[in-house]
Amino acid sequence: MNKFIAFLTLTMVPLGLFSQINAVGNIQPDSITYPNIYAKKLSTDSLSSTFAIWVKLKVRMHKHVNHTEHVLVLEGSGDFTIGEESKSIVKGDLITIPKDTWHGVTVTSEVPLKVISVQSPEFKGKDRIFKNDE
Repeated sequence: MNKFIAFLTLTMVPLGLFSQINAVGNIQPDSITYPNIYAKKLSTDSLSSTFAIWVKLKVRMHKHVNHTEHVLVLEGSGDFTIGEESKSIVKGDLITIPKDTWHGVTVTSEVPLKVISVQSPEFKGKDRIFKNDE
């Protein structure tokens, strides 16, 4: 029986058939010194990528040509702009950003803004475009 469990573990884990559980409240950056933005990849596959992101000051206006993004605020607060609309965000807020939509945030709290970002499909960093007017 132990050999069978070992076989399942060795064959199913690489295929991604087991889920992953993260205690997001406990996730910390790998270094306490980072400039403005620190992103830590939590998981990725061809369908989506999940990051914990810390922002000290702001994220410039940008868009993802081929990605939908969901952002869950875990700590801090900010003024979030999506398209032409700007709203205050706080812990517990969930922001849905359709693909090809300009968005950015300015931190308003004394602590860094800590979020979980889920992008679909897999984020490879090739479709992010920054606005030139900032």
